[in-house]
Amino acid sequence: MNYLISEIAKLTGVSVRTLHYYDQIGLLTPVETSEAGYRYYNEENLETLQQILFFRELDFSLKEMMQIMYSPNYNKEEALRKQKELLFLKQRRLEKLIELINDNLRGDGKMDFSKFDVAEIESLKKEYAKEAKERWGETKAYEESLKKTDQYQKEDWNRIMSEMNYLIEAFAQCRNQIPGDKKVQELVEQWKSMITKNYYECTDEILAGLGIMYQEDERFKKNMDRHGEGTAKFMRDAITFYCQNNKTEHPNL
Repeated sequence: MNYLISEIAKLTGVSVRTLHYYDQIGLLTPVETSEAGYRYYNEENLETLQQILFFRELDFSLKEMMQIMYSPNYNKEEALRKQKELLFLKQRRLEKLIELINDNLRGDGKMDFSKFDVAEIESLKKEYAKEAKERWGETKAYEESLKKTDQYQKEDWNRIMSEMNYLIEAFAQCRNQIPGDKKVQELVEQWKSMITKNYYECTDEILAGLGIMYQEDERFKKNMDRHGEGTAKFMRDAITFYCQNNKTEHPNL
């Protein structure tokens, strides 16, 4: 089921103007835009918007959201667990502030500024950022990705998503072949090059980890299997074969 932008605004409380801006910068691109300019959003768009609102609630910048959510190894489940932890801390802080207000209203309030302290929340946010770096496999790769994606505009993100979908569709069309088939291995090489070109140097070690995640992470599995049931598993198997045979089969890489 698709929704008009006005329906999304009414449903979520996010203004049409804000949704337009999210589309403009490539953070949340509608599934379809009609010739008349009407934007339509689907259920997957709504899931993405919910993630954006969680991040926004935790004071992440739009730039940080882009770099986290559109990295090739973004783990939605892990992000939700961290967001939940951060929101619990925020809830506890607000409860303490309400308690302080009630004390003041009763006339027995003290000059207590400790309840305004956000150090614990900021510390956990920094830990979250650190873990995000570690998920990339190496700091150099993370920093390279930040540098590359920092200036990306909507057109850049649309190009990257289009390229990714094209390759996933190609994998889907080949999934009845063996993972070691020459054509399939060429697709793996193109996938690896795509990540290197748009994000960071994708080493075989990083690529192997991504392949496992495509099958085990429901977000990736669901997205890839839209092109055909078993596509995510086939990509994992093809990537595994590539990484295990890379030195022998691709000595010049």
